[in-house]
Amino acid sequence: MYRILVVEDDRTIAAAVCTAAGQWGLEARAAQNFRDVMAEFTAFAPHLVILDISLPFYNGYHWCRLIRAASPVPILFLSSAADNMNIVTAIDLGADDFIAKPFDQSVLMAKVQALLRRSYDLAPAAPVLARRGAVLDTGAQTLTYDGRPVPLTRNEYRILLCLLEARGRVVSREKLMERLWQTDEFVDDNTLTVNVNRLRKKLADAGLTDFITTRVGAGYLIG
Repeated sequence: MYRILVVEDDRTIAAAVCTAAGQWGLEARAAQNFRDVMAEFTAFAPHLVILDISLPFYNGYHWCRLIRAASPVPILFLSSAADNMNIVTAIDLGADDFIAKPFDQSVLMAKVQALLRRSYDLAPAAPVLARRGAVLDTGAQTLTYDGRPVPLTRNEYRILLCLLEARGRVVSREKLMERLWQTDEFVDDNTLTVNVNRLRKKLADAGLTDFITTRVGAGYLIG
């Protein structure tokens, strides 16, 4: 069952969305602690997040930025501030869709289902890729090592997926940039280096030292 985290401070709207999600066979939970949405996100591990913009303490953009830095889960904004500037800002921060209030619940649930299908049902045929004890679940888009989760940004996940799919073969920098470019972000040579270095540090901190090897002039491979 897919899990949906609803980050909406209007309790009536949050309850209505959770009820509608339940009718579609989804498990939905409304956020309670608007000071620390990330704690609830981590504990619940949702497959999709619905975010309002106007929230107590920190706005939805703040939480979108933090969620996107930690996870590739789809994010859908639900807000009455649906002018072009807010929509563009949301998409630029990593949101996948935007619905204006007032909204039709059937349209919202159709959008949610479409995002879930796009993100999970169309995952690669081999849903789990493993190497040296690291397990990449391509359905949930999560990495675990020794039973512990290793949080990844969207680009870090895509880089690791590409390297693991190569099964020990060298992947060129050009192919990695092409893989990222084919999605929805421009990644230049320096950005790729930064992402690979950050991914290496996360892996090393988790206990996976020298997991990604550089072949000078050729590219990268999983060691």
